[in-house]
Amino acid sequence: VKKIKNSKTFNEGYNVTELVAAATLDMAWHTVTNENEITAANDFENKALEKYGLLVKEVPTRYHSPYFLHIWANGYSAGYYAYMWSEMLDFDAYKYFEDHGGMTRENGDRFRKYILSVGNAVDLNEAFKKFTGHDPEITPLLKGRGLIK
Repeated sequence: VKKIKNSKTFNEGYNVTELVAAATLDMAWHTVTNENEITAANDFENKALEKYGLLVKEVPTRYHSPYFLHIWANGYSAGYYAYMWSEMLDFDAYKYFEDHGGMTRENGDRFRKYILSVGNAVDLNEAFKKFTGHDPEITPLLKGRGLIK
């Protein structure tokens, strides 16, 4: 059982690097200011990833641009980062519950009041801040993925 529990965070550094690289590539394509400067998709990818230290031989690009459908269709343009962002909010909100007594009626009512009931009627960052009492923090995500203790 211990080995199974310990394997929970196996390869998380790889997984996070792969996700961040994909999100970075998405943003790079959708912030191009001069399309004429792009002569080859592979060269563009390499430069974009290298700029942020994400051109890592041991972590190959998850999706190469010609078939990275998420960023070219279905409303995800420049939004691939949302996977990691929503996961960060998830871990941070869960930490609120842990720090305030777990799954209690009071915590559930608070979550409903500040998150579920407002929908898209208020700024989502403000709603999160009202619920947790702070801006989103990355530490719970890093701990949850086993990247820090």
